[in-house]
Amino acid sequence: MTPDAGDAVAMTREMAVRIRAWRVEEGLSWRAVARAASGLWGGGHGSNQLYGEDLCVAAAEVLGEDPRKEPWN
Repeated sequence: MTPDAGDAVAMTREMAVRIRAWRVEEGLSWRAVARAASGLWGGGHGSNQLYGEDLCVAAAEVLGEDPRKEPWN
C-alpha cells in the first residue's frame, strides 16, 4: 500500500512506525523521509518536502502523538 500524504486512514501502523524511525531515530529531514517512503512504497513523490511533512503528521496521528512536539519536531 502506498501511503497517501495526510491520510491517516490509508497509513498502516507498520508504515507509521517506519516513518517515525526515519524521522525520530535516524533524524531524517522531511525531504529525506519523502525520498525514503517513495523508494520503499512507490508513489512518485520523490523527495518532495511537503509530502514528507504530511507523512510525518499522518504517522504521528496514527501513533497517537503530536506531530508539532518532541520527538517529531
